[in-house]
Amino acid sequence: MRTDRVTVTSWALWDWGSAAFNAVLVTFIFSVYLTDSVGATLDTAYTPATLYGWVMAVAGVLIAVVAPIIGQRSDLRGTRRRSLAVWTFITVGLMFALFVVRNDAPVYFWIGAVIMAVASVLFEFAEVNYYAQLNQISTEDNVGRVSGYGWGMGYAGGIILLLICYFGFVAGDGGIFGLPTEGGLNIRLVAVFAAVWFGVFALPVLFRVPEIRPSGAAETEGVIDAYRRLIGTIRELWHRDRNAVYFLVSSAVFRDGLAGVFTFGAILAVTVYGLSAGDVLIFGVAANVAAAAGAMIGGLLDDRLGPKPIIIASLVLMIASAGVLYFVEGPQMFWIFGLVLCLFVGPAQSAARSFLSRVAPEGTEGQLFGLYVTTGRAVSWLSPVFFGLFVTVGGADRFGILGIGLVLAVGALLLIPVTDPTTRRVR
Repeated sequence: MRTDRVTVTSWALWDWGSAAFNAVLVTFIFSVYLTDSVGATLDTAYTPATLYGWVMAVAGVLIAVVAPIIGQRSDLRGTRRRSLAVWTFITVGLMFALFVVRNDAPVYFWIGAVIMAVASVLFEFAEVNYYAQLNQISTEDNVGRVSGYGWGMGYAGGIILLLICYFGFVAGDGGIFGLPTEGGLNIRLVAVFAAVWFGVFALPVLFRVPEIRPSGAAETEGVIDAYRRLIGTIRELWHRDRNAVYFLVSSAVFRDGLAGVFTFGAILAVTVYGLSAGDVLIFGVAANVAAAAGAMIGGLLDDRLGPKPIIIASLVLMIASAGVLYFVEGPQMFWIFGLVLCLFVGPAQSAARSFLSRVAPEGTEGQLFGLYVTTGRAVSWLSPVFFGLFVTVGGADRFGILGIGLVLAVGALLLIPVTDPTTRRVR
């Protein structure tokens, strides 16, 4: 275990670098390009946003099927750091591959959607191992602050990167570099730059945070055996700490709601509230400032109050903001209430991560965070499906806001009976 500042910062730089995937590709730039510019070439009764939502829902199902054994095998074999490296750099390679997605033929929409879906799956695999490292670099007294620091670094990285991408590649006609925009070249180069960014900032954690010792022998264990072991882990967890199981269920739902905010927020900004692609990037910078501040403050409060109050308060305020957004019109209202919404995303994410790290026995962090991802992705169809369903029934993208708000509300209700781990000192 290393808990010094250099190690914590090296770990948090992965969060900083991952903004290249989350903020630039998934949320503010490439998804908008894919559904707005590339999607305009489609001739279908469904909106590009709906089709993209269905593709991402399939990706969520794939994660739910495969992820259970990712963290488990890393724990058993003592390959947490190596697994983090492998999944991270395959994701980086897929980000490079987005360069081929032009905006002049329908086939490119499907190519881009599939690459984004596969990259999302592998990115989640990397996160399993990254999250599991939290107990290696923190103590019981500062795990909330460390988790919040990581999330804050992620949002801060998003701020810097979005500014570079906006002014360098997007603003005006191809940014300050004067890049050609024909065939979406400037946006395709954004994907390449984002891949380089992620790859570079993913390196420090691989050199600074030590590899774990194996917790068992799994070299000859097959897939079926791995799932049997997983079932045994769940049974043991149910008997040892049933509260953790309840948390996994509730967090699975509300975290999918949080993911829905990121996946569809920028799309709604363009299709519902009239923001241009450039305006979305500027909003993205402001949103990351708000989310970073929220994550940092939430991390400090987490260590004092416990993670559950932070999550509940954040979800309630997000639901209220989403409700207001459904009724208001225009860019100004989106700026106001969209930023309020983003302010509370970070604290909810950070506190959920620290919650599970507090109840994870030593040597099983990867398994628990693998289960954390698995339960989340087992219901990862919720936000895409409810977004698409509400849009289809309502006949407009605006109705998708209600679908995401509903998922957040159900997650908050499921969390209410869960006991905060800091009141029981389970770790």
